[in-house]
Amino acid sequence: MSKSSSVQAAHRPRSSRWCCSSIRAGSPPQRASSSAALVRWDALCRYLRLCAYVTTAEGSVAVVDLVKLKTVAHIPVGSRPSGMREHPGRPEILGVSLQGGYVWVLDARTYQVSARIPVGPLPYALDFSPHGDCVYTTTSGNDTVLAIDIRSRAIVARERTGREPVLAKATPDEKSVLVVNRRDGSLGIHDGATLALRSTVLVVPQPDDVAVTPDSSLAFVMSRTEPRLSVVDLKRSVLVTNLELAGKPTDMLLKPDGGELYVISPEAHGLQVINTWTHEAGDTMVLGSAPTRAVLSADASLLYVSDTAADRVTPVDIINRRIIREALLEKHPEKGFPIPTGDEPAALRFDPNETQLLVVNQGSGDLAVIRVRTNFLVTVISVGQSPKELAIKLYGNKESTK
Repeated sequence: MSKSSSVQAAHRPRSSRWCCSSIRAGSPPQRASSSAALVRWDALCRYLRLCAYVTTAEGSVAVVDLVKLKTVAHIPVGSRPSGMREHPGRPEILGVSLQGGYVWVLDARTYQVSARIPVGPLPYALDFSPHGDCVYTTTSGNDTVLAIDIRSRAIVARERTGREPVLAKATPDEKSVLVVNRRDGSLGIHDGATLALRSTVLVVPQPDDVAVTPDSSLAFVMSRTEPRLSVVDLKRSVLVTNLELAGKPTDMLLKPDGGELYVISPEAHGLQVINTWTHEAGDTMVLGSAPTRAVLSADASLLYVSDTAADRVTPVDIINRRIIREALLEKHPEKGFPIPTGDEPAALRFDPNETQLLVVNQGSGDLAVIRVRTNFLVTVISVGQSPKELAIKLYGNKESTK
């Protein structure tokens, strides 16, 4: 029997907040006890939408309605989609076509691609400026970093980089754009306004990700091929140290206050905590067979880790460094933990108010929906072949993209 057919029927969560992510379509919120509240809820659902967006190997994005819990559209975006992100303030989803060499913009309200912006050969990822007015991307085929104005869709700046840039990330203070140069094994520090290269710092070989502290003082550079992590002082543009890790990493998450960095490693079967103030590797936790990706709650108390080998998600009380083996607010030991998903779970995200956890299952081609309140698998929704990346957007039907 497949995992989809064995999923138990969904129960309506008892969220104290009114949001589309916490109840099924057509059902009023639990605390709506008056007719006025019901009218208000109906009006809210009429103008708000909550959807998940999943890239697939067919070169499309599957749109999943998180109220109705079903796939409502498949939108072609281009060959080998990558780097998908939801815009923080506009009803738009953006990504790149690795094969097509352009940035695509998906209008969340119409389920249509509203723009394709040519950028150059082999773009991998994109990032937004802190205020969302610019999009940054790199093209590894011609070693370039670009800035795109989100409103006009025009390229407003471009600059040469090191060899094979795979990622550009703006610092929180907007003064710098950091470019990860994979073939050079370097971090390029570019001016946030002009993209002019200010300095280059050598880091671990074949780097592919970077995290920046909230005060824009430090960058942590990760390579999925090396059991080391580079720490870069952005004020002085120098390498502070290369930290030895328990295994080759596949993901890292920075605590919102910048005090700790959580590094996930399937080779080490768990996570490792890095103290960002002292630049030291600290606690380690064994979580399973092949922990791969993770997501951290807004208050930094809960960490959920996907395990691609064991087909499950492990909930972690990161403050007390322990695996959660019971429901968060209700005792359901018979349900068992960690939480089962589909085949080969990888990318995972919370919905906007963290009542649902969404998990992309690459092997079974579906999206698992988990109720955070009880750590219970609600349903599994088919999305397409070899899904990879995940974005989530809550938006109003009348939102403007001007």
